[in-house]
Amino acid sequence: MEFEVSYQLDDEQQFWDELDDIVAARCQSHGLIDDALRSYFAFVSNYKGDYLHTEYDIARCSLKLLDSALFSAHKEYVRRQIIYSLLEEDSPDTLHLIVVLLLFDGRDNEITFEMMNEEGTFLRLVELIYERKDDDAGLHRMLLELLYEMSRIQRLRLQDLILIEDDFIQYLFQVIEGLSDDVNDPYHYPIIRVLLILNEQYMVSAHDPGPDQAPTTKVTNKVIKVLSARGTAFKTFGENIILLLNRESETSLQLLILKLLYLLFTTPSTYEYFYTNDLRVLVDVMIRNLLDLPLSAGPLRHTYLRVLYPLLAHTQLKNPPHYKKDELLRLLTMMTASGGLMEHHFGAVDETTKRLVGRCVCVPWLKKDDDNHDHRIPGGDDEANEASVAARKILDVEIPAGMASSLSVVEVTTQKERPGVLTGNRQREEDQDKRDVSAATRSQRSDDDDGPPGQRLEAAGFPPTLQETSPFEVEGEA
Repeated sequence: MEFEVSYQLDDEQQFWDELDDIVAARCQSHGLIDDALRSYFAFVSNYKGDYLHTEYDIARCSLKLLDSALFSAHKEYVRRQIIYSLLEEDSPDTLHLIVVLLLFDGRDNEITFEMMNEEGTFLRLVELIYERKDDDAGLHRMLLELLYEMSRIQRLRLQDLILIEDDFIQYLFQVIEGLSDDVNDPYHYPIIRVLLILNEQYMVSAHDPGPDQAPTTKVTNKVIKVLSARGTAFKTFGENIILLLNRESETSLQLLILKLLYLLFTTPSTYEYFYTNDLRVLVDVMIRNLLDLPLSAGPLRHTYLRVLYPLLAHTQLKNPPHYKKDELLRLLTMMTASGGLMEHHFGAVDETTKRLVGRCVCVPWLKKDDDNHDHRIPGGDDEANEASVAARKILDVEIPAGMASSLSVVEVTTQKERPGVLTGNRQREEDQDKRDVSAATRSQRSDDDDGPPGQRLEAAGFPPTLQETSPFEVEGEA
């Protein structure tokens, strides 16, 4: 983008004053708008090295335009011109500003991301990420963020997914591997999220095709393809997504991780992609999360259960010594118990939960010794123990011997949540309930209740470490 801008600036304040004047232009024609935008980009790019030293400074520049009268009066036209600039621009400094503008505007107005998809910017972003990897690190990170944000709110075009090269996916895995010594490196999170969202897009294309997609059109999931062929070279990615699942509170991102885990555990070539110790950590995370999910998180709970079955049935966990067998059986039994403390914690048992729990309890190594043991809950009350035996008897009758569900992959694929929605916490939810009731009601409930959630779970046989500490600290796992 070439446009002559001649200014004599004495200090940083003068830079910001001049920028205010540029975006304050009142334009009555597309030609005048184009001139104002060219002035804006050229001015900022020319002085980026002098006055824009941080990401905050660049963000401030972008907000100057997005908050301006120029943008407010001509939003659709200005957005489209910025998108066209993304498709054509080569200057790293100008590209950096364009990407930040689209990222900020799109987060507030999804129509921007939809417009980007219509104009074919997805492959342009892929190209810039791959071919400009040696340019400014801040630009590279923003390109990754923009690709992720525009992809997670809509279905990508089929022709774009088809054109993604294996080399691009391998490059993303290689970057993560190269940063394996620092899990807090700012590149880890954006790259992992891009790989997760691409996997979801492939799943949607395969199992929930759009109205314009021909039934015979098949798209290879390049993320699974690369891990199937070279998974042993990219172990750091697996370690990181388990760490991320343990820490993440945004529901949509938890679902993205679970979708990838589901495919890895149901694809024979990736059954043993993870290290055994990492799988044990994942079991701890899943036990903790299933215990901690609020009653309102039914769909997310179902997705965890859909992932739990192939995790237990297909991976190294099926081999002795069997990790957390008693805890898993205790959890699954509690989730199907009716009445009493267990129903208070997990809520009424719906048919989907019963079916998914039934699939899990029929994993061969969990069923071993069924003839001699009823898997009573150690330390539990008689009601809970009776529910345990009854639940297993019911489930063993209702669940067929062939445990694979043809619907599971579709259900996992189509499970969605809007970006930004956080998964509730059982303790916070119960604390909020307590704040909402009167003092008299609280007093009455304290007489009738059997203790706070932590005490109830401990009474049912769950050690305090699984209730209160990070799963990464349980039994020395790291």
